[in-house]
Amino acid sequence: MSSKPKSKLLKKDTRSDLITYAMVLVAFAVVEIIQATGSMTSLMRGLLVPLCMYSILAVSLNLVVGILGDLSLGHAGFMCVGAYASSIFSVCTRETIENPWIRFPIALLIGGICAAIFGILIGIPVLRLKGDYLAIVTLAFGEIIKNILCSIYVGYDSKGIHMSFESESSLGMEMDGKLIINGPLGINGTPTDSNFIVGIVLLLITLFVVLNFIHSRAGRAVMSLRDNRIAAESVGINVTKYKLIAFSLSAFFAGIAGVLYSHNLNVLAATSKNFGYNMSIMILVFVVLGGIGNIRGSIIAACVLTALPEVLRDLKDYRMLMYAIVLIVMMIITSSPKLVSFREKYGLRQFIKTKMANRWTKEVQ
Repeated sequence: MSSKPKSKLLKKDTRSDLITYAMVLVAFAVVEIIQATGSMTSLMRGLLVPLCMYSILAVSLNLVVGILGDLSLGHAGFMCVGAYASSIFSVCTRETIENPWIRFPIALLIGGICAAIFGILIGIPVLRLKGDYLAIVTLAFGEIIKNILCSIYVGYDSKGIHMSFESESSLGMEMDGKLIINGPLGINGTPTDSNFIVGIVLLLITLFVVLNFIHSRAGRAVMSLRDNRIAAESVGINVTKYKLIAFSLSAFFAGIAGVLYSHNLNVLAATSKNFGYNMSIMILVFVVLGGIGNIRGSIIAACVLTALPEVLRDLKDYRMLMYAIVLIVMMIITSSPKLVSFREKYGLRQFIKTKMANRWTKEVQ
């Protein structure tokens, strides 16, 4: 009797993806158990939605940086577009669509699609650039979007929509008019429809789409562009097409993360802290420390580096020192060739593979 072991029935990529899904579900179950027992502090409870948001941002940016091989620093701009587009929709339809289970999914689609459209519009001219030039242009896009939304006033009345870059009074609305975007003060009254369960569901959807895209024919074409663009062009791969697909897909999920962020707060403002270049760089740090091209590592890095400053807040003067030490340790773990080979030899994946092979051997005997 000769047949392949059952461990071979699942491809290596499929096993890795299932482990990633399982890690997210196990983390969700642990958090729900802790919340049910009342052991979770209010500080950690407030971090649950941001953890999901940052994980989605890290996974989506890894699609561009790790899979496509381009350096983009405009992720906060796409997030800002999705946040504002969805908040405008939710504020305007809050009274007409009262059911959040109908309103919020529509807001998610609007936020993601608007961000993807901006990704396409920016990607068509920008993706012709490489390296530092691409990073500078995408960084400029994020800053331009933030500054425009920070200075615009938008309202509507019976005559239609009014826009101005001067002040609220310059809109000239009727008495029944309603202000939507109040310049630097942003949007007020966004319904808080997002929660931890919604965040986990969106994270799983993001993982499913991104991982399946990577393993698809289009994903392999994108990776071939990363490895050797000239060789990919020589076999007929459309460089602009596949780069644009990856870039717009990444922007779409950045917009989804923006929707999750905006509907977790009652007030949304385009400040430098929320949507500035520091946000884009922080997301890039998640990707680099988690391992460029490593989707699972991006999630782990995003969760650890987001929760760590809050967990160490009581240490005051030593908080940033310990944060820096953790950054260095994570960089060594994810980059050291010896540690990488050790994980591959004795890690969870190899353990599961060995167990399944032993089980098949016993069944054959």
